[in-house]
Amino acid sequence: MKDADGLYGDFTGFGVDRPAAGVLRLTLDAPGLNAVDADAHRSLADVWRVIDRDPDTRVALLRGAGKGFSAGGSFELLDEIMADRAARTRVLNEARDLVWGIIDCSKPVVSAIHGPAVGAGLVAALLADVSVAARSAKIIDGHTRLGVAAGDHAAVAWPLLCGMAKAKYHLLTNRPLSGEEAERIGLVSLCVDDDAVQDEAMSIATDLAAGSAEAIAFTKHTLNHHYRSAGPAFDASLYAEFYGFGGPDAREGLASHREKRSPNFGG
Repeated sequence: MKDADGLYGDFTGFGVDRPAAGVLRLTLDAPGLNAVDADAHRSLADVWRVIDRDPDTRVALLRGAGKGFSAGGSFELLDEIMADRAARTRVLNEARDLVWGIIDCSKPVVSAIHGPAVGAGLVAALLADVSVAARSAKIIDGHTRLGVAAGDHAAVAWPLLCGMAKAKYHLLTNRPLSGEEAERIGLVSLCVDDDAVQDEAMSIATDLAAGSAEAIAFTKHTLNHHYRSAGPAFDASLYAEFYGFGGPDAREGLASHREKRSPNFGG
C-alpha cells in the first residue's frame, strides 16, 4: 500500500498508513493469516532502513489484520528455502537484516499482538521496543516443531526478555504462550484485554511520537547494546537454522503442518 509521500510503495505483505502525527502504522495483511511470502519477507527485512531515514516518522506501529498477527512463513516460501540453496542463502541474509534492522532503527517500534503470532512476524513483534499483547494471543516460536533450530531472533531476544530457563522451555518444546503468560514471564511489555490491544498500542505510539526523539533514540540505542552483545550467538543460531532447512527433519516438519498431523522425526 502506498502512503501519501510514496516512500513505502515498493513494499508488499503489509499496508502502510499514518493514523496520527509522527506515527507510521504497518499492518501485516496477506492470505493464510498474514503469512509471510518471499516478497513480504524481503520487505520486512528492508523497511526498517527506510523508517529510520523517514523525517515524517517518529515511531512505527506494527500490527496484523484480521484474526491474528501472523502465521509466519508461507508454505511456498518454506518450499523454496528447502529446495534451493541460493534461496536459502537469500532468506538467511534477509532474516539477519530483519533482526538488526529493528535493533538499529533509531525510531521506537511498538507492536500490537493478537491471535496467533509465529515465525517471521513474531520476530518483529518481540523485537519491538514496546510489545502489547492481547490476553488470548497465541505466541509460538515454531522452529523446532518445523524441524530446524530456533534461529531468527530467538537466541538474541528470548534469554534477555524472559530468562534462559523459560527461553529453553518454550523454544525447545514449542508450547504456546498466551499474551497473559508472555507478560508474566517478561516476554512482552504489556498484556491487555483483546478488545483493547489496538487502542493501547496506538496510545503508546502517540505518546512516544510526542516525546523527545533524541532522548528516546539514544535510550533505545544504548539498551540495544545488550542485543548486540548476543551477536555471536545469533549468527550461530541463524546458520544452524538454515543448515537444518536442507535436511529431512525440515521436510517432515513442513509435511506434517500441511497434513495437520504430528511430525515423525527420525533423528
